[in-house]
Amino acid sequence: MKIDAHQHFWQPLRGDYDWMPQDNATLNRAYAPHDLAPTLDALGIDGTVLVQAAATVQETEYMLGLADATPFIKGVVGWVDFEDPSHLGHLKRLAAHPKFLGVRPMIQDIPDVNWMLRDDVQWAYGALVDLDLTFDALGFPQHLPNFLTLMQRYPEMRVVYDHCMKPQIRDAQAGRDAFSDWADGMSALAEQTAGVCKFSGLVTETADGWSIDDLRPFAEHVLSAFGAERVMWGSDWPVCRLKGEYGDWHGLAQDLTAGLSEAKRADVFGGTAARFYRLD
Repeated sequence: MKIDAHQHFWQPLRGDYDWMPQDNATLNRAYAPHDLAPTLDALGIDGTVLVQAAATVQETEYMLGLADATPFIKGVVGWVDFEDPSHLGHLKRLAAHPKFLGVRPMIQDIPDVNWMLRDDVQWAYGALVDLDLTFDALGFPQHLPNFLTLMQRYPEMRVVYDHCMKPQIRDAQAGRDAFSDWADGMSALAEQTAGVCKFSGLVTETADGWSIDDLRPFAEHVLSAFGAERVMWGSDWPVCRLKGEYGDWHGLAQDLTAGLSEAKRADVFGGTAARFYRLD
């Protein structure tokens, strides 16, 4: 089964996509299953994981409605308010839905880099463990040490590190060292936690004029550190459209994994996601 482990649908008229730039025509428009279905069919992708893009429970319910009506959506990663312990009720209710997989707090947008370690949000991680739900870890390289601390607190939590933790490839293009600290942090997560990693989101961390060679050292490190059995490809569509179309990134990912065996590529392009998210 071929799986896109990370994509979005949204309707800006819903009004809760606070991050969305109003003047960006690529992002600030509706995206629905019928927009993506032909591409999935053309590439032979059997299903997707639909991931939250708004910090509201209402958006999670919207996505579950889409999943109910769309067979190729195999599961939904939603959101609850980690700062509100009463949202345990929402989490338990959502967990009863057969396509609800887990949650993703939008840590990359939170100014306090230490937010994830605050005492008042710890209930949520415990609840994810108790309910056997997944945690999508969304952040930047500066969050790597805290994610390691967090996972050492909750070693049983099922975690996936989104978008290779967003290495700042544009800085590397400009001649700055964006690799060393990021690579050390990713190696630590790979070696000291049971987490897996999403091979996604790299193209949107580039500057104009990028090429596959700018992506290659970052992709190779993730594949080496985690191993193919702990790496899952995701499109991050439609965000990826800021730098290229779905098929462009899919083709680049195929090229970047060309040195793997067919069995290992099958893990990256479906097997890892199916195991981690327990997809049918």
